[in-house]
Amino acid sequence: MAETDLLGEIMEIILYVEDMNSQVSFYRDVLGFKVKTPLATSDYSHEFWVEFATGSCTLALHAGGKRRFGTDAPKFVFKVDDILATRQSLLDKGVKMGEIRSAAPGIWVCDGEDPEGNKFSIESHD
Repeated sequence: MAETDLLGEIMEIILYVEDMNSQVSFYRDVLGFKVKTPLATSDYSHEFWVEFATGSCTLALHAGGKRRFGTDAPKFVFKVDDILATRQSLLDKGVKMGEIRSAAPGIWVCDGEDPEGNKFSIESHD
């Protein structure tokens, strides 16, 4: 970190969830992320914390969510190479996805929702 930087890179995104099994299934089986921890379980209903390997930033599901966040919930962005194909693949898996839009010249974004209504986006660059 340079002397002028206040913060370093994002290391994790914490998402508070109500139904851990459903959410693990979504992020693992639908979006395709590998569970980083805990590894030795198939039933996540009693887990308080589940981490996914998502590159340099970890996605962590934290039990105890009560859907209080609404539109103020954190929204995270996943980089994709082909936004059209990725959007269609997610739609085919039953994921609620919006329309693709240009956020800026050469930047294409599409918003989606997980089963509890948490927002995420997919993004590609020309």
